[in-house]
Amino acid sequence: MPAIAPVTPPILRAALRSKGANGHAAFVPQVRKLVFEYCDVRHSSGPLRNYLLDNAEKLAAKNPHVEIVVKQRPQRQPIVRGFYMNDRTKVIGLNKYDEATLKEKVQLLLDSSGAKIKSLKRRTVESRTESPRGIWSGLHVHEPFKI
Repeated sequence: MPAIAPVTPPILRAALRSKGANGHAAFVPQVRKLVFEYCDVRHSSGPLRNYLLDNAEKLAAKNPHVEIVVKQRPQRQPIVRGFYMNDRTKVIGLNKYDEATLKEKVQLLLDSSGAKIKSLKRRTVESRTESPRGIWSGLHVHEPFKI
């Protein structure tokens, strides 16, 4: 009598491993695109032009996960825009910086998560479950409080 093949394929031990995600065996950078915009004639774009001539290829090779775009922006101040996975953008004006500071600002955009800046003084309470009594409001009481 011939052997009957199993209906479901066997589960291999390697298939039981957890999938890679931020914080577990892998890191997914949040920045997806950097756009450098400069003017050919303005003096304030000079440091950015020099930075791009010297470092654009190195930056692209060092960060293969980031799309790097260089655009002309006639008669405007130089900027760099960072586009992130959470559909947010961050823009930094580069008109007052030298090449060393430009490198720091670009690294700041590469390391950033793209999330909104939150105040650390007073953290709001975030809960996954709704309060059993709901949110209290003075407008929803039967008798207003009397002093």
